[in-house]
Amino acid sequence: MSSLKRRGFTAMLGASALAAPGIIGAARAAAPLKVGFVYVGPVGDFGWSYQHDIARKQAQAALGGAIETSFVENVPEAPECQAVFESLVASGHKLIFGTSFGYMNYMVKVAAKHPDVMFEHCTGYKQAKNLAIYDIRYYQGRYIQGVIAGHMSKTGKIGYVASVPIPEVVQGMDAVLLGMRSVNPQAQLKFIMVDSWYDPGKEGDAAKALIDQGCDVLTQHTDSPAPLQVAASRNIPAFGEATDMIKFAPKNQLTADVNEWGGYYIKRCKAALAGTWKTENTWGGFADGMLAMAPYTNMPDSVAAAAKLAVADIASGKNKIFVGPLTDQTGKVFLPAGQVMDDNTLTGLQTLVQGIDGKLS
Repeated sequence: MSSLKRRGFTAMLGASALAAPGIIGAARAAAPLKVGFVYVGPVGDFGWSYQHDIARKQAQAALGGAIETSFVENVPEAPECQAVFESLVASGHKLIFGTSFGYMNYMVKVAAKHPDVMFEHCTGYKQAKNLAIYDIRYYQGRYIQGVIAGHMSKTGKIGYVASVPIPEVVQGMDAVLLGMRSVNPQAQLKFIMVDSWYDPGKEGDAAKALIDQGCDVLTQHTDSPAPLQVAASRNIPAFGEATDMIKFAPKNQLTADVNEWGGYYIKRCKAALAGTWKTENTWGGFADGMLAMAPYTNMPDSVAAAAKLAVADIASGKNKIFVGPLTDQTGKVFLPAGQVMDDNTLTGLQTLVQGIDGKLS
């Protein structure tokens, strides 16, 4: 399914911002480590790719002359991405990050051909000796959005501009509704799938349609600020995505999930410099410093307090979000009472919970 898109796993921001002097000294004695980043969208999307590029700059600033970073933007999740990875290898890059789900099979092929190069794939699930995977538990932030929306919505309906029907997106929609129903048990979620991660026109049209269908709070699983801008034009509250988008809707953004990739990139570059890099499967969230919420704005203090408490409960493990009983759209129980959904099930999730209006295909 090469047309399906991205997303994957990360590690905590706990590593110090500066590399050990000995590591940097050794690296400078030779040539800097060349580190490449491949983005599915433009760095100016002000969302997913933008946030990854902020992290790239953080790694470059932290490690200075020990590394030399570069990026390629607007790389499709199609056979041509394989040529981009090969080109980075040919130009001497020894650590390469592919930041979209649809790159997975192509990265697997390139990694097999170049065992002396370290590859990292964001949001995928296939590993190799020289191919690691990393991701963020985005659904944790979407649950927080649901809690806020449950308090803020007058109609009890939130609109969700969805990208593509992969498990990450299903997790997100389910988590938003579960968060809403923790406040309003009758809450509903409507979604429109735009079949793209970055298409401002489609994203904006979907946002308008959802509002026209009675949704009075809007969220998104796409990369441009278009849905948020539509929400501002209709004067309804909404959430930003992947990065703080407050400048696009200063009177309407409630908060945003903020993906914190910098600590992970610094940590993995340090490991490569030290010769300790090895394949890993990383999936981090609030507790690991890989996910944060933007400032809570345009809401009562009591709602902000409820959101902060929910973040604390998720970070501590008190609230595991996907806890039974959970029922699907037909009312059938798919997670029995008291059971917690395990990560293997979560990473393959294709079941929408009851209260979500829409079909994945």
